[in-house]
Amino acid sequence: MTVVPMAVLLELAATQSGFDVDQDAPDGWLGFASTQSPLRVWVSAGGDGSIVAALSMRNVGNALAAEGLGAVVTVPLPTGAVVAHAMGDRPALQRLLRRAWSLARTLPDELLHAFQTKTRALPQSTEVERLVVQRVGQDLFRDGLLDYWEGRCAVTGLGVCALLRASHIKPWADCATDAERLDVFNGLLLAPHLDAVFDHGFVTVADDGAVVVSPELGTEASELLGLTPGLRVTRLEDGHRRYLAWHRAHVFGRPARG
Repeated sequence: MTVVPMAVLLELAATQSGFDVDQDAPDGWLGFASTQSPLRVWVSAGGDGSIVAALSMRNVGNALAAEGLGAVVTVPLPTGAVVAHAMGDRPALQRLLRRAWSLARTLPDELLHAFQTKTRALPQSTEVERLVVQRVGQDLFRDGLLDYWEGRCAVTGLGVCALLRASHIKPWADCATDAERLDVFNGLLLAPHLDAVFDHGFVTVADDGAVVVSPELGTEASELLGLTPGLRVTRLEDGHRRYLAWHRAHVFGRPARG
């Protein structure tokens, strides 16, 4: 029986998670970067079978910790790394690396940077030209939410990407800056019926993630839409809560008509 070296298995976990560029690393570590994500990672296997992944972005490390992916550990870090997570096996490593890759592409400022790069040379002197620029931003925002929520509705878990809607919490037109419009925390990936009732103010989301239904909707409509008690949004961060407070104050309970 052929035994595959651990270094090969770690490299395979990294490349299958989107890290397609090798980078220099100190002894005992393997280093990887990505052509599609700004995050750099380093992985190392311990003698006890544990695996450590070091990351170059602290906000990604914080998000992983909040989701319970790996345990934050204090170890000597490679140059460029700012945080490290330990896990028990290679499947757990691959899960962490895949999630880290997605988060690094979507967390605050990354979508804005991509938008600025794509639209820098586009004219915006006419309404049609401005709509083209807006469409670029909306497409990036949708892609970012698909990455952040891993292609599933934030409430139901529906995984049919073609049906999912990138729902702004604070609408595009009400945002003061492109940074707000392209902030991944200013959005929820929702099934079509949830997107509609959220956008029209018939439901909102509490700070603990609970879906709150407005009495305006009525019991019969709520039941037909499957808005049963216990529905909640997973993976809420403080960034979401800031926008959700705005939604509760300015949209919820004031349903749009027509």
